[in-house]
Amino acid sequence: MAALCSAASPAVSRAAALGLSARGPASLLPLRLRFAASAASTTEEGTDVDTVIPPDNRIPATIITGFLGSGKTTLLNHILTSHHGKRIAVIENEYGEVDIDGSLVAAQTAGAEDIMMLNNGCLCCTVRGDLVRMIGELVDKKKGKFDHLVIETTGLANPAPIIQTFYAEDAVFNDVKLDGVVTLVDSKHARLHLDEVKPKGIVNEAVQQIAYADRIIINKTDLVSEPEVSSLVERIRSINRMANLKRAQYGKVDL
Repeated sequence: MAALCSAASPAVSRAAALGLSARGPASLLPLRLRFAASAASTTEEGTDVDTVIPPDNRIPATIITGFLGSGKTTLLNHILTSHHGKRIAVIENEYGEVDIDGSLVAAQTAGAEDIMMLNNGCLCCTVRGDLVRMIGELVDKKKGKFDHLVIETTGLANPAPIIQTFYAEDAVFNDVKLDGVVTLVDSKHARLHLDEVKPKGIVNEAVQQIAYADRIIINKTDLVSEPEVSSLVERIRSINRMANLKRAQYGKVDL
């Protein structure tokens, strides 16, 4: 998942930089940051005793967001069908665009949410209700059978509430850590979404998706000219200068 997220969990610093901690439950963020620090050895003030911070062995999770038509379908199908040797669990939204071919399903667990084992070793399930409960069920039932969690949002979703879930909900925080937020941008139609005027008090979801991202995949670059791509990059940088940008066609990126 190196191309989709960062081992250093940049989403943590990204959320703090954007003032996420000031929004409701995420006021717990500073405390969570201290807990989630990477393994290190420190010396307590006034003593010669080293305090060793244990390694963070929680399951890393990546949020994939992007407006309708940005290429989430293609990217997720790539994750679920490629023989990349990685054990990735994907939680797709009920209203997501992914249609999983039945031939890819190796096994299926019946229940409120279907958890399917795919032929390439990945897991896929659909969340119809509470995301916190879905993550909890996935961890309880399949812990040890996957190494990374990928969560798809709807195209119209503001990612902030989902990010807050990882810091404000103990049921999630104790077992899963946010590793990154990946936003796909449709090169051809991005400007239409970014320029959309919303009613007073309503956020522009496309802007929010870019603002909270650690990784931004500028997809479908084959549909526009190089000057148009360069102009879009400048527009994205005006919203988020910290994220790593990657150009892609057909959602193909290294996992």
